[in-house]
Amino acid sequence: MNTRAFTLALVIALISMFMVYTYIEERESSLIKKYGVPTTVVVAKVDIQELDAIDGEKLQTIVVPQNFQAPGHFKQIKELENTIATVPILKGEQITKPRVTYPGSKTGLSRQVTVGKRAMAININDSQAVSKLIKPGDRVDVLCTVDYTDGQKDKKEVKTILQDVLVLSTGLSMTNSIPIIGVKTPKIIKRMNLNTYSKYNTVTLELDPYQVQKLVYLIRFENSQIFLTLRNNSDNKKIRINPTKIFDLLGDDAAAAKKFFAEKYAPKVKRGR
Repeated sequence: MNTRAFTLALVIALISMFMVYTYIEERESSLIKKYGVPTTVVVAKVDIQELDAIDGEKLQTIVVPQNFQAPGHFKQIKELENTIATVPILKGEQITKPRVTYPGSKTGLSRQVTVGKRAMAININDSQAVSKLIKPGDRVDVLCTVDYTDGQKDKKEVKTILQDVLVLSTGLSMTNSIPIIGVKTPKIIKRMNLNTYSKYNTVTLELDPYQVQKLVYLIRFENSQIFLTLRNNSDNKKIRINPTKIFDLLGDDAAAAKKFFAEKYAPKVKRGR
């Protein structure tokens, strides 16, 4: 074995390694000088929807150059425990302070009510709300019984008074299962979804102020029973629907029924002596 050749090869290898190391060091120093030191940030592991509860399963940490840190970023996942997304966050995006909040008054149902609209709850039973299969986020028509003649059957009507109305909540279940004040988040809110509450006796609708007044009047003064019919969410067409009276149900017998009611409720003329 040629000791001299081996020694020369070893020296050349060491010089090469030194040169490579020096290059890497210089390159790293150049990148750090240009982009900043590497640092840890928290990003979304999956797509996070607006008002979703945030937990460790939806987050991960990655290392990025300091200059690529978003303002208001988080460094550790535990900093985001029990928070709520205020906007949609895409997979891979950095989580920042303006994008999250804590459960409170601003994460309740009021956040979902469109500006200019109002939320109103009505009492329902199975037959009034499609066997209670209506869920938050569905759209419904509102029907009611109308009796403006104090019991005169031929004047009673069933009328569609509102169409394409958004359902904000059913009982305590809201459109996005939004956490509310006073609910402990770690084991409850994380598992909340649209099936959390399957039993309910009220449905909350999004209405304009005048529609609210109409419903209150019907319920309070007319004692009308309210019915909800479920629409396809893509069907937003509003059509003219005539009210239904007893004559509409009788078909060929409608004429006879009209004659009967006309005679029954005809004004009685007093005869003189």
